[in-house]
Amino acid sequence: MSARSALPAIATAAAAALLIGCTSTEPSASGGPDISLVKSGKLTTCTHLPYPPFQSRQGKKIVGFDVDLVDLVASELKVKQEIVDTPFEGIQSGEDLNTSTCDVAAAGMTITAVREKNLDFSRPYFEATQALLTRKGKPYRTLADLKGKRLAVQQGTTGETYAQKRAVGATLVQFEDLGLLVSAVKTGQVAAGINDNGVLYDFVKDNPDTDVTAEFSTGEKYGIAVRTGNDALRKKINQVLADAKKDGRYDRIYRKWFGTAPRS
Repeated sequence: MSARSALPAIATAAAAALLIGCTSTEPSASGGPDISLVKSGKLTTCTHLPYPPFQSRQGKKIVGFDVDLVDLVASELKVKQEIVDTPFEGIQSGEDLNTSTCDVAAAGMTITAVREKNLDFSRPYFEATQALLTRKGKPYRTLADLKGKRLAVQQGTTGETYAQKRAVGATLVQFEDLGLLVSAVKTGQVAAGINDNGVLYDFVKDNPDTDVTAEFSTGEKYGIAVRTGNDALRKKINQVLADAKKDGRYDRIYRKWFGTAPRS
């Protein structure tokens, strides 16, 4: 997401801010001598729900792979993470960061040249590819198989861009978020859906009447974004990610959410 969906602009003020439980620390008015945060004692993260296993609601909390990684950054800054669920358009356009809605954006978001004009990204923290979701037993294993069929895409994502270029003869049906897309596949509203492999495999685990029938190598990498020019925070994120990969914390978090070791 990722490529993630670009929803119609909705006032970000209406987005719900939800506090995520982290290790208790003493609040800090800033993240350090060179890092200024939008809220005292908080590292505020913009995301767009749902996008499991990267971020999703679990009871009153928001949990996921991205959440755990940003918690590492918050812990290093001696603050707590707070998450704001906001339309993806405001995230990838840079608006939410520029208007101080949040300090960082962690939304299963693919680093692209277009987005790099609006945001500054951390080092890549996850490798992704596009995949095809169908109902179990359906004979769709390539985009060519979907000629004359309805293919679900998530609005504003790299999956949609990939399908626009390669799903010749298929009718693309846009959905605002991942939840609507996978529901459309499961209920037969569409023949198949395309999205990032991580989220589709996560869906199939709990929905055995569906299947991931193909992956399309796209070389996508996710990054955590900050406001353009916010080098102090970006460098801190890069340091935390590098340290976590060296000391094994990244691998433990990866196994927790994906059940396997990360690709070497």
